[in-house]
Amino acid sequence: MKLITKLNNIKQMNKVLILLAFPLILQSCKNEKQKPKEAQSTVQKVQENNIAADHASQNIEGKKNPNDFIPKGYVISKYEGGISAEGWDEIKGDLNKDGLEDIVLIIKGTDKSKIIQDESRGELDRNRRGIIVLLNKGDYYELASKNYTCFSSENEDGGVYFAPELSVGIEKGNLHINYGHGRYGNWGYTFRYQNGDMELIGYDSYSSNGPVPQYEVSINYLTKKKLTKDNLNKDDNGDNYEVKYKNTWETIKSNKLMKLSEIKDFDELELN
Repeated sequence: MKLITKLNNIKQMNKVLILLAFPLILQSCKNEKQKPKEAQSTVQKVQENNIAADHASQNIEGKKNPNDFIPKGYVISKYEGGISAEGWDEIKGDLNKDGLEDIVLIIKGTDKSKIIQDESRGELDRNRRGIIVLLNKGDYYELASKNYTCFSSENEDGGVYFAPELSVGIEKGNLHINYGHGRYGNWGYTFRYQNGDMELIGYDSYSSNGPVPQYEVSINYLTKKKLTKDNLNKDDNGDNYEVKYKNTWETIKSNKLMKLSEIKDFDELELN
């Protein structure tokens, strides 16, 4: 009997020990299950941080001197009219609404093989021009967009008339790239800094025949609306000439805004 009693006591003690240890076993199993998830989460965060760092290093470049962004084989393209008599490097304005003056540089290639001799105009530099947009960060500048060859040279052949004249400026936080063609009219592109680049948000053109307006076109790529103004009296050159426009509104199909960095040639740019 004593032996049976001892065995029963041992069994009871084992049950108590098992009950006491059960929560610890459960917690240990739970921790073991969580470890892979926690480890995976940590690895994922590290990978995401590395990707973000790589993305930043590829697209964001900071330098103290704006001229340090000019690539090898290019120089500042001087411009003696319109915006600044001192040159294109004087294009300044706030593009990201932080109160600081950002800078736009117009650059030009220096390839000697692109310098030609014209029978009537003499030596002409046909190197293409580009644009660099820099954001002012206080003690350094950061690259917002770049396109080294999107503009033709200032010495292109305009046929029976001179080639369109390029002008660039910043107004109300937007970058404006405009072409003037004398009495034949003008056209321009409006860019806004967003989504890590300068995106095309507007286009405006004015066509004329001397002093007589022909057409006006205005496209807003944010609202996807296009306005065409047709002068019904465009063939009237009399003394009692009067402008009379017919307005036509259209909805354009534009799923993606065009980026300044992706435009190959403004002369061949096709818009909706």
